[in-house]
Amino acid sequence: MPLRRITAVLFMCLSGAGLIHTASAQQAGAAPVAVKRILTLDSAKAILAAAHEEARKNGWPGAIAVVDDGGWLIASERMDNAATTVGPVVAAEKARTAALFKRPSADLENAINNGRPAAITAPGLVMMEGGLPIVVDGQVIGAIGVSADTKAHDSLIARAGLAAVKP
Repeated sequence: MPLRRITAVLFMCLSGAGLIHTASAQQAGAAPVAVKRILTLDSAKAILAAAHEEARKNGWPGAIAVVDDGGWLIASERMDNAATTVGPVVAAEKARTAALFKRPSADLENAINNGRPAAITAPGLVMMEGGLPIVVDGQVIGAIGVSADTKAHDSLIARAGLAAVKP
């Protein structure tokens, strides 16, 4: 049997069995698939670099972490002379909280401090300022977390990192 005939028969068998989906089959009633943006390693490195530069120029050495929308670490660093050695863990958890909560980690801290103590029961989240979601086209695609010295400095460093996001 010629190769062309074998290929045609194989294609018909596989497509009939639902193992090959053609564009026409997808257009004929298949469920639509959502498209989402992702945070690439290069983007995470650019965010990290911008945050690092802000911390360096102000003399606020610390730890910076960038995570994806599921809170999984993409890139992190602990600067020389960081205030604590636990900073990388705290920064990553602040970022994870912001990604999963889809808002700044400070919102949980503020809720607790302003009469909503039940917010402390949010499982696995860090209720400390310094984690900010990375939002592109209305979608949270990741987050940055910073653990330097003060919560105000942490947020300023994180915002500097967000400035590197290119939609």
